[in-house]
Amino acid sequence: MVNFKKHYPMKHSIIVCFLTSILALTASAQMSRTPKEDDYYKIITIPTPEDVLLESGGVATLPDGRIAVCTRRGDVYIIENALMENGTAPRFTLFATGLHEALGLAYKDDALYTAQRGELTKLMDTNGDGKADVYETVYAWPLSGHYHEYSFGPKIAPDGSFFVTGNVAFGDEEWWRGESRVPWRGWTMHIAADGSSMEPWATGMRSPCGLGMIDGEFFYDDNQGDWQGSGGIFHVTKGSFTGHPAGLRWTGDAKSPVKLTTQQLYARVDPRQIRRDGQMVKPENIQNEEHPRFLYEIRQEFPEVRLPAVWLPHGVLGISNSEIITDDTNGKFGPFAGQILVGDQGQSKIMRVVLEKVKGEYQGVAFDFRSGFQSGVLRMNWAHDGSLFAGLTNRGWGSAGTTTSGLQRLLWTGKVPMEMKTVSARPDGFEVEFTHPVDKRTADNLDSWWGRSYIYKYHPVYGSPTTNEVKLDIAGVKISEDGLRVRVLVNNLRPNYLHEIAVPGIRSADGLPVLHNVAYYTLNQIPDGDKLPAGEWTVRRTTPGKVQPMAKPKTVGAARVMTYAEIEPLLVKNTCTACHQVSKRQVGPAFVDIARRKYSVERIVQLIYTPEPKNWPEHETPMAPMPQVPRGEATQIAQWINSLAPAKP
Repeated sequence: MVNFKKHYPMKHSIIVCFLTSILALTASAQMSRTPKEDDYYKIITIPTPEDVLLESGGVATLPDGRIAVCTRRGDVYIIENALMENGTAPRFTLFATGLHEALGLAYKDDALYTAQRGELTKLMDTNGDGKADVYETVYAWPLSGHYHEYSFGPKIAPDGSFFVTGNVAFGDEEWWRGESRVPWRGWTMHIAADGSSMEPWATGMRSPCGLGMIDGEFFYDDNQGDWQGSGGIFHVTKGSFTGHPAGLRWTGDAKSPVKLTTQQLYARVDPRQIRRDGQMVKPENIQNEEHPRFLYEIRQEFPEVRLPAVWLPHGVLGISNSEIITDDTNGKFGPFAGQILVGDQGQSKIMRVVLEKVKGEYQGVAFDFRSGFQSGVLRMNWAHDGSLFAGLTNRGWGSAGTTTSGLQRLLWTGKVPMEMKTVSARPDGFEVEFTHPVDKRTADNLDSWWGRSYIYKYHPVYGSPTTNEVKLDIAGVKISEDGLRVRVLVNNLRPNYLHEIAVPGIRSADGLPVLHNVAYYTLNQIPDGDKLPAGEWTVRRTTPGKVQPMAKPKTVGAARVMTYAEIEPLLVKNTCTACHQVSKRQVGPAFVDIARRKYSVERIVQLIYTPEPKNWPEHETPMAPMPQVPRGEATQIAQWINSLAPAKP
């Protein structure tokens, strides 16, 4: 064996120095590289047979580790070896077929349960051949036949009973207005474990796609739409009203636990049912509205009104919120055990939510978590190894991603990202807990913190702009000895408002930036308790007396159109990227397709503020008015869009 050092001492030294330099440069590059979601949570695609169209409507995990997936086209598949252990491919078996748009799946007592459009169905294999031979109606409910009457669920309560929700239909003349044409549309239904009875549980639902059982209590999320200013997660007790008035049509029924009537609500909030020239007029957002109504004001008059426990800002934390699931993996999925994950169909991603109870009411914080799925995330469930299965579909609704459907798996890599682990309310502000100790030089600088509070209107318009926006007066911070928690003193907390807290300047003690540096805390109640004593907080700023706002995009003159790198922060800030991509159709048309229309800059700005869905009839989801976009930014966006038009020959 040749002794490299003995025979080539000079070359050896040169090579060792060279290799050492390369390794040092590589390590430096890795440290300086901005961390990505993929570094911490990997997305693995489950290969699907060519003859299987897996437009996932529900995902259930069986006791033996197999995965069951139902599809919107009415099939149920059992998937063996979905974890692809030993490098072998998964095996699909058609378990059931012929169902009517199954949009949920749950396992209980050797049976699968799914909500079809008109019934809760029990599926069983009694002869052991791997296919369902029992299709049993557990409970059926009315249908009018309207296309939008989806049914979601079930979620199984601790006592074995079931929760199912029903979408509203839409009007014929008022095609934009949700309505309940038959009983219990726009309601949560609570069905006995044996199917012997159903009690209407609560109403106010518009499109209640995501259901969840959290600590034995029922929650659901709704999507932005008429009467829903943005997406949000609601805690639903029996007799709750969560905002959408369609289901109030049935509160006169003897079984209804809700007694609020449509007439009572409309006496307080104008439904804006206006007829002009013989036609109903679609209500639009009123810009600079002097006295808009808010849902918390309605609750002061009608105590059955339930506010969102957590708002999910539209276009930022999803546009079509879906499955709600608790991380019960005991740390197998990373540092967020016990927290809640929420899917989103439109943006093809997952958010993270932490709830707390203040004065008997749920509230809490939401963060972005993992994007990049190949289609819309509609359903989720845990694998036995602690990874997460995501059932995907865009169903023609449109979604980010490269495909229309599929099944993917989210796997923790074992690395802990630098994140705000949670945010909790305090009498004088918030406490932010991090996953890594913070660098105290950045965390005790008030210029590393930024925030605002705002609210959404309660009106019959499709969605709402952010309203009554106020910048947070962040007056001081106090860092814990271990560097994991920071008390943030805020002088202008507002109950019932969404508080956005950004930490663009904070780093971990070893230099990592916060992966998702914005938290969205819904402050329904300000907690009682001791405030931070005077003198215990830091008031240091980089520039004394001057608060540094979040980084703004570069301002350019009219003579030069912004580049994509320059315009992207504006597109993200104003939620344009929630529905539009540069060259690919998503929920809305691609920017290049808009550019081909050859609108003037002024016309694009006008359409940002007052969209005209008739211009794009091939898109199901109408664009909501965006009056909150500053005119200067709307103009820059319009100029950039027009720069994408093909050059003249």
